[in-house]
Amino acid sequence: MAGILVNNILPQPPILRSLSSSSRRSSIRTLVMVKASSSEPSESVSVSTKTSDDTGAVVVFTAPPGFKPPEPKRFAVKSGKLFDVLGAAIGLFFRFGTGVFVSGYSASFVSKEEIPADQYALRLGGITVKETAKVGPRPEKPIEIYEFEGCPFCRKVREMVAVLDLDILYYPCPRGSPNFRPKVKQMGGKQQFPYMVDPNTGVSMYESDGIIKYLSEKYGDGTVPLSLSLGALTAITAGFAMIGRMGKGNLYTPAKLPPKPLEFWAYEGSPFCKLVREVLVELELPHIQRSCARGSPKRQVLLEKAGHFQVPYLEDPNTGVAMFESAEIVEYLKQTYAA
Repeated sequence: MAGILVNNILPQPPILRSLSSSSRRSSIRTLVMVKASSSEPSESVSVSTKTSDDTGAVVVFTAPPGFKPPEPKRFAVKSGKLFDVLGAAIGLFFRFGTGVFVSGYSASFVSKEEIPADQYALRLGGITVKETAKVGPRPEKPIEIYEFEGCPFCRKVREMVAVLDLDILYYPCPRGSPNFRPKVKQMGGKQQFPYMVDPNTGVSMYESDGIIKYLSEKYGDGTVPLSLSLGALTAITAGFAMIGRMGKGNLYTPAKLPPKPLEFWAYEGSPFCKLVREVLVELELPHIQRSCARGSPKRQVLLEKAGHFQVPYLEDPNTGVAMFESAEIVEYLKQTYAA
């Protein structure tokens, strides 16, 4: 067994660099320990990071004691969580499934021999379905969006992100949060959400409909789905979609801000992913969301990375944890980052 100890200043995303010099005014130093072993990938790396808060106190980020990533269980609902999942799924009805499929989605039945076992396909019993979609130009850098889960206008944009299969660096802005909500006012002049910054073009803007139109023209074929083109009706149905989880993903829960954004594989139409995003937002945890709705080529990428496709899937560079299962991810986030 070998160990590597590194103590250095971590490169930070632009907003975290800005916060370090303004509202946070703290230096971020990191302690990383890597252990090599012959066990599974998710268990072979142990990472611990340390940061200094505003008072100079050291904050340590590490996996909970005795933590072991759970085995993924397809379509399983943890005991006591059924009503949470059903509540999160209500949005699919009100929003006509928007955010479940990538633009240009198509599916066809094929023989199981046609698609090798190491290639992603929808397999249900003896049925194999090949799924494809059409994606537009890909941004070189992740687009940054400041928003929160309980906002219907933010939901509209998240649905378009899923349709376009974009990777987004989300900066959560729940009510009462100390970091990114004030930063939006500093950058754009008002606290209004969603707020988008595209580092690839220098464009920044408020207004959900404007953001949707911009994303469709820049990273799609210019087409906006009908369900996102109905004006006030779109906003109303997006609001109704939150009835089952009323109040979740709205208010800030005191938390420790990590030095690196988490990486979250998910898509807007999944109720399991929604339950995790609520907590990511409430804890104000920056995260890069790897969108992988039905038809996304990133489903194959995750299959190759983790040996299994299932969402949500979380990778935490601050602790080295990589894991499936929404209920366990929620508990992990609260144990690791809640103040």
